[in-house]
Amino acid sequence: MDTSDVGSVALLSDTHGVLPVLEAVLAEPDVRGADLVVVTGDLVSGPMPVETLDALSALGDRVLLVRGNADREVVGITRGEPCPHPESVFAASALRPDQLALLEALPHPVTVSLRGFGDVVLCHGSPRDDDEVVLVDTRLERWAEAFADLPESVRTVCCGHTHMPFVRLVDRRLVVNPGSIGMPYGRVGGAWALLRDGQVSLRHTEVDVDAVCERIVAESAYPDARAWVDEYVRGEHSDAVALTVFGPRDGR
Repeated sequence: MDTSDVGSVALLSDTHGVLPVLEAVLAEPDVRGADLVVVTGDLVSGPMPVETLDALSALGDRVLLVRGNADREVVGITRGEPCPHPESVFAASALRPDQLALLEALPHPVTVSLRGFGDVVLCHGSPRDDDEVVLVDTRLERWAEAFADLPESVRTVCCGHTHMPFVRLVDRRLVVNPGSIGMPYGRVGGAWALLRDGQVSLRHTEVDVDAVCERIVAESAYPDARAWVDEYVRGEHSDAVALTVFGPRDGR
């Protein structure tokens, strides 16, 4: 995909099969008007996997999908690999063969050239590992390890995985995590980012949380969908809780 003349990118991550929030974000004027929509992984592990992947695929050439650790898990489940995450097990049983083939073919990481940014690496956890945890307060030495194999030409890295939005510099590289569409830690709703002509802005889409939860319960076959949405859509887990849980995984 030639992206060198792309002026605006809507950066999303971790949709986790939460279709109503994804639809709300895709309806945002700056997302509808973006030259490219990037989703940095964990697309389907959640209550509405089929519909979510169809909604993303319907964007056609405007969407670039990157593999997340949960996407890799879903494919592994279909091959008999064990998995402790029920939302991934559900997605693996629900997705069509063509959707599973799409997940299996997803790349990680992906390098694109964007106007105003130059070479940009798109990944899930980190460029070297889709399951690696790097946080806004991760020490510079750990970031240096995660970026050790990146060419000097890459000055921007867009990641996901931790469900918490941030923008920070890491030794003159810009790192952007847009936060999550599904399963937010902290602020309820859809978190995303807009990259346009060298500038980054973190965005947030408000949703009617009760309506989103009721729709998922009504339309999803996910076992005990009510408990799932109460935990993962209503934002039961705060960013403080998430940082406490994830912190030991970044080698601090």
